[in-house]
Amino acid sequence: MTGPRYTPLVDSLPATVPFVGPETLERDRGKAFAARLGANENVFGPSPKAIEAMARAARDVWMYGDPEAHDLRHALAVHHGVSPENIVVGEGIDGLLGYLVRMLTGPGEAAVTSDGAYPTFNFHVAGFGGVLHKVPYKGDHGDPSALVAKAAETGAKLIYLANPDNPMGSWHGADTIARMIAAVPEGTLLVLDEAYLELAPEGTAPAIDPSDPRVIRMRTFSKGYGLAGARVGYAIGDAGLITAFNKVRNHFGMCRISQAGALAALADQDHLRMVRSAVAASRDTIARIARDNGLTPLPSATNFVTVDCGQDGDFARQVLSELIARHIFVRMPFVAPHDRCIRASCGRRQDLDLFAAALRAALVAARGMKGDGA
Repeated sequence: MTGPRYTPLVDSLPATVPFVGPETLERDRGKAFAARLGANENVFGPSPKAIEAMARAARDVWMYGDPEAHDLRHALAVHHGVSPENIVVGEGIDGLLGYLVRMLTGPGEAAVTSDGAYPTFNFHVAGFGGVLHKVPYKGDHGDPSALVAKAAETGAKLIYLANPDNPMGSWHGADTIARMIAAVPEGTLLVLDEAYLELAPEGTAPAIDPSDPRVIRMRTFSKGYGLAGARVGYAIGDAGLITAFNKVRNHFGMCRISQAGALAALADQDHLRMVRSAVAASRDTIARIARDNGLTPLPSATNFVTVDCGQDGDFARQVLSELIARHIFVRMPFVAPHDRCIRASCGRRQDLDLFAAALRAALVAARGMKGDGA
């Protein structure tokens, strides 16, 4: 008896889980985390109006969601000053990245990203048979010039850049991004992941020109709006490109509860302003905790702070392990030299008090294991 006959491409790929969830770690440990500060979730939560809208929508969950996400797309169009034809809604930015890569990158075709950048794009490129080319960061920032140059060299059809950046929290100003868009090679599309934009300083993003075929802007309700579990992302781009998503997307992929929640969240900009304020205060607290322990917090335009542990990746991994052993869920960058860091998501005061106490003990343990009395 034979099993399923996988395609050669699928047969060649590892069954990789890019992000081990805190739930998995809790099951393995047999104990819940005291503070969940590793997934860059918005612990301050969604708008109460969004929660109410989702509760009302739950009564009608026997129906499929609107496959066109009509109301949400039109509200987003008004919010951004574009046409509804310039917006597609999907299952988070991760889902939209999958559709986009499927549309534009075939077997053997090139795509470009930064070495150590948010890895979901990489998994989609591999999954559809593309060839991924990476360039190093420039310090702790993605390098727009190097990305554009590599795309020109390889004939890449896609360039991926997150601004603000995950996992470093760094960002480029609008002028830098505008120059990058202007330099995109003919036939290449810049995928500008702006998941954290609602939490970034003014002047981070250039004005939206939905008719520009060189760039697609990706946004989400997971971060500033606090709806990570609802999986609502959207992209803004040229109408022809947006229409092409209809060729491959899951037309019933968006739950009606999620659509209702996102629509209500978008309408409650007062709540978003409250979240921005809470995130800014939390970033300051994490930075202070890091400095109090002799570590260096990196500037952040996101809802997390990346903290330089001052040694190598092995030391940072030991600090991470010691924090997890003390019931604090955090993560770290994957690739050197950024793996010298750990990364803590913004949290409530009680979360950060637990983080501060655990970090002090974790550093003592990690330094002891390295024989480092510093």
